[in-house]
Amino acid sequence: MKRYYAVVDTNVLVSSMLKSESIPGQVVDLILLGKIVPLLNEEIITEYEDVLTRNKFGFEEGKIEALIASLREKAIFLPREHTEEAFPDEDDIVFFEIALSGRSTMDAYLVTGNLRHYPVRSYVVTPRQMLEIIESDSD
Repeated sequence: MKRYYAVVDTNVLVSSMLKSESIPGQVVDLILLGKIVPLLNEEIITEYEDVLTRNKFGFEEGKIEALIASLREKAIFLPREHTEEAFPDEDDIVFFEIALSGRSTMDAYLVTGNLRHYPVRSYVVTPRQMLEIIESDSD
């Protein structure tokens, strides 16, 4: 089975937990099945925890813990590769820098529902585009 490597933006996880049958939910399912290998560092894990535990979402603590534990178990942890790119939200820089780090040794992607938050690059894709990449490789 071919594996894909991706940094997954927090908004994809939020969307997947809000609606598991959604396109972002399918991306998370592929992570849990081992088809997509998450690329992480501890800053990203902290961001996931901070956002997913916000009261406005009302996610069950056990589901959050299970998801993060699964991501940790399946992930490759990488150091940040510094970029000089400008970002509208400084919290997004770590996601881009981990994707850069992954790209130095593998064909890595950054999967986000907010393309406008990142520089335009062929490897910065929406959840739908990630699914299309996987689907086109299996034809």
